[in-house]
Amino acid sequence: MPATYDSIASTTLGSAQSEVNFTSISGSYTDLILVFNGGENGTNKDFQLRVGNGSIDTASNYSYTRLIGDGTSASSARASNTTYIENVIGNESCTAIYHFMNYSNTTTNKTILSRTAYASSRTSAYVGLWRSTSAITHIRFTAETGSTINSGSTFTLYGIKAA
Repeated sequence: MPATYDSIASTTLGSAQSEVNFTSISGSYTDLILVFNGGENGTNKDFQLRVGNGSIDTASNYSYTRLIGDGTSASSARASNTTYIENVIGNESCTAIYHFMNYSNTTTNKTILSRTAYASSRTSAYVGLWRSTSAITHIRFTAETGSTINSGSTFTLYGIKAA
């Protein structure tokens, strides 16, 4: 039997915001998918993704690796022991899909995969790690200092029920 997606929460920003939060996420699914459509504006154009159980973890419990390509060139970066998982968004419109694998499992650290497709310039892929065996009940996307998430941007959170 195939897995099913249930829409858990959705928000469309009526004005530019510095952050978006999802709280009290049920543990009744195996994985979560979050779809972002929109962009950022300002001087810095990165999302900082943080998660937690009961509250957002702001300690240095995150690591990530990123790959970005534009059809001509590619780049990569890696960071360990950070206070967030980075995802470059930029001024142009994009669609980003985040997969929170085994988010409700309480025996393993949490892996978060993301893919971003930009309107006209590039694609990116990230793998992030939250070094905690706690279930994820909170998710926060924050625009870096000097930027905001554009008005009209949408965030839709889905739960995946395994067969």
